[in-house]
Amino acid sequence: MHKLIVGLGNPGKRYEGTRHNVGFEVLRQVISSTQAEGPRAKFEGELYEGTWAGTKLLLLAPHTFMNLSGRSVRAAVQYLQLPLSEILVVCDDFNLPLGRLRFRPGGSSGGQRGLENIIQELGSPEFPRLRIGIGPLPPLMDATDFVLGRFSQEEKLVLQPILETAAKAVLDWVSLGTTVCMHRYNGLQLAPGPTKSGNCVRGEKDLAGQDGRRQEEQITKGQPL
Repeated sequence: MHKLIVGLGNPGKRYEGTRHNVGFEVLRQVISSTQAEGPRAKFEGELYEGTWAGTKLLLLAPHTFMNLSGRSVRAAVQYLQLPLSEILVVCDDFNLPLGRLRFRPGGSSGGQRGLENIIQELGSPEFPRLRIGIGPLPPLMDATDFVLGRFSQEEKLVLQPILETAAKAVLDWVSLGTTVCMHRYNGLQLAPGPTKSGNCVRGEKDLAGQDGRRQEEQITKGQPL
């Protein structure tokens, strides 16, 4: 059985490093971890192929732009004849604070336009997804401006460990499924809370130190913080 992992984002240099592209960034980490082959142009996106724990993986980065991601996903699902339970969509979520991950087996889009379009194209909301927190949305700031903006220098200090943990979570999903991953990852806090200005205050050294080791131990043991 194949599993399809979809990382959402916008193609092109203009959007590299933006908050909306964390799905792409997590997918890149998974591609590196699995030494997947590719890319090749297929399903209106970039497709990589690899294996993990004996499972064949198809790793898809749609290049339709975020709001039309469903077109790419539908083409892949129809071609591969995959049940929706074998798809995992990875995307940003400004309703979650930076440092939080959230697995769900299905449900609404929560306002995420890529997820919304995938639901429309597939005709069902019942597919697993992993949301990567990029919030909070600053007061009075337009949501589009926020998600298409880049991370602050303070946020960048903690971003890489978050991406690495999210990639590990994706591979755990392949092996263990959605329910286990919900218990394992949904309670983790991988970055400090925001200050009044909305920026993180703790740096990479802190996250990689005692707290980082404690988080890694809890991820390995399957116990949320």
